[in-house]
Amino acid sequence: MKLGEEALPEPPGGSGQYAGGTRSVVIVAGDIAAHPDTTVGETAQRTGLPQSQVSGAVARLREAGSVQTAPDPADRRRTLVRQSPTVSPRVAAVRAAGSSKVEAALAKALGDTESAHLPEVTEALDLLARHLVRAETTQA
Repeated sequence: MKLGEEALPEPPGGSGQYAGGTRSVVIVAGDIAAHPDTTVGETAQRTGLPQSQVSGAVARLREAGSVQTAPDPADRRRTLVRQSPTVSPRVAAVRAAGSSKVEAALAKALGDTESAHLPEVTEALDLLARHLVRAETTQA
């Protein structure tokens, strides 16, 4: 998780403008992607994060254009959260940073003595990601 955080580009205005860390935002974004039309409370239950942290992460994601919120048609007191159907500028920036930022974070984690293993580690992580996505789609 820490490597992923290091690979994210700095948000516009810097990371200091928001309370809470990048980690909770990444966790909440992943949960919302896996559970569309969810609520803050449901996300808090699934992730184990405090509801206040989930609310803050949803606010950041909404401001960045990554998620949308809407009243629940069955119970207008509840707010449903889902991924935005379009790619926001922030998501585009994260994707554009892509592999070079990931490789830089991996190289830093490996250190000088293990840097020769970077291609092997990157390939192993790609393989793991493919298997995790495949397992997730077969369970859904």
